Amino acid sequence: MKALGTVIEPELHKDLVALNMIRDLKIEDGAVNFTIMLTTPACPLRHVMDADCRKALSEVLGVESVSIQWGSSVPADNRIMGQLSLPVKTTLAIASGKGGVGKSTVAVNVAVSLAQSGASVGLLDADIYGPNTNIMLGVHRMPPPVEENGKQKMIPAMAYGVKLMSMGFLVKPSQPLIWRGPMLHSAIRQFLTDVAWGELDYLIVDLPPGTGDAQLSLTQAVPLTGGVIVTLPQEVSQADALRGLNMFKQLDVPVLGVVENMSYMTLPDGSTFDLFGRGGGRKLAEMTEVPFIGEIPIDPLVRVGGDEGTPIVVSHPESPAAKALVAIANDIAAKISVQAMKMRNNLIPIQMIA
Repeated sequence: MKALGTVIEPELHKDLVALNMIRDLKIEDGAVNFTIMLTTPACPLRHVMDADCRKALSEVLGVESVSIQWGSSVPADNRIMGQLSLPVKTTLAIASGKGGVGKSTVAVNVAVSLAQSGASVGLLDADIYGPNTNIMLGVHRMPPPVEENGKQKMIPAMAYGVKLMSMGFLVKPSQPLIWRGPMLHSAIRQFLTDVAWGELDYLIVDLPPGTGDAQLSLTQAVPLTGGVIVTLPQEVSQADALRGLNMFKQLDVPVLGVVENMSYMTLPDGSTFDLFGRGGGRKLAEMTEVPFIGEIPIDPLVRVGGDEGTPIVVSHPESPAAKALVAIANDIAAKISVQAMKMRNNLIPIQMIA
């Protein structure tokens, strides 16, 4: 345990023993077995901790072999239970300043990737006027409602391990919703309180584009553990994304970082072509002093997957776009854990480590 106390968790910057991450330690005839309890099943730095633990234990006299198992327990943002009776540990809003940047594509693939890692994930489509996550996940109806504690509750649909709630289940595809702010606020609150979400590690909220009623209603209804901004590389998209980023700051939502979508296109000869320019997302992140989470290449398979209801992280997991999305999901999960730990320990939230 003294040796393992020298191993530092790369995101939380404390040792594994102090963080109570070492569990079920057993030693028998020189064989050391233990479990590392991660703060997210999608931990992107598991290999670092594995190597550091083995190195530390190799210096302990008598150790002949090391076997490491892995578990996970996502730290809860206790403000959520304090404001709403939701068994949800953390909430993540994915936003953009304008439409058409692939925000819903990022939200869907991040949700599915986290579910594939073993996390319990819900996806709330808060784009009331233009819901489409149900199409991207290939589901078009919800299960029948159930009675819970004497009250009728909607049951979210399930696809690829993700629980989904969307206005797309409740209206015809061609039906426009011409609602004022109070109706929008009521709908978003009902999607939180009148849906039997069950216990979730992550509730991911796909926000509509812009900085209007839906964003304000959501932040008033439930505390957000963090927010992510999706942008395209070009200057015009950055200007709109900056508004969305500043919206989070004004609403006291910690900004976890920026994702650049449609960054480049890989040509048949292996070279790349910057169709919309490149580097705008990183530039925005540097300018606003928030982390740059990653870039996603242009891939027609992303569009095909969205149209056919099979996210690219499922249909073509070895493609560059899918690998980029998985890496982004893992990075976001790590940042959510850090932010939730800060909030749980009543520390002043900071704009995350890079």
